[in-house]
Amino acid sequence: QVRLVESGGGLVQPGGSLRLSCVVSGRIFSRSVMGWYRQAPGKQRGFVANIGSAASTKYADSVKGRFTISRDNAKSTVYLQMNSLKPEDTAVYYCNLAFEGFYWGQGTQVTVSS
Repeated sequence: QVRLVESGGGLVQPGGSLRLSCVVSGRIFSRSVMGWYRQAPGKQRGFVANIGSAASTKYADSVKGRFTISRDNAKSTVYLQMNSLKPEDTAVYYCNLAFEGFYWGQGTQVTVSS
């Protein structure tokens, strides 16, 4: 059974940084594409970034140059380093695993406010 657990969200001032983590149980992590998505109040869930099994990365235009996705296969963990945060980054952030299906974590709240 695949389970994803996010952590690292919180309240941060504009311009600040946070690092999200997502730990995956199960044996498919190293073969999976891992991604981060977010959903702001009243909006649909949208793509933020993903990282392939060979560590190739892709970012939404809105976060390029500010966010960095990385993975540690030994720890079955994917990270999202978020710098220069803006109020519009406020959302629930979800971890996603794609391998013969799609799996989601429960989400972690990120609030950017002064």
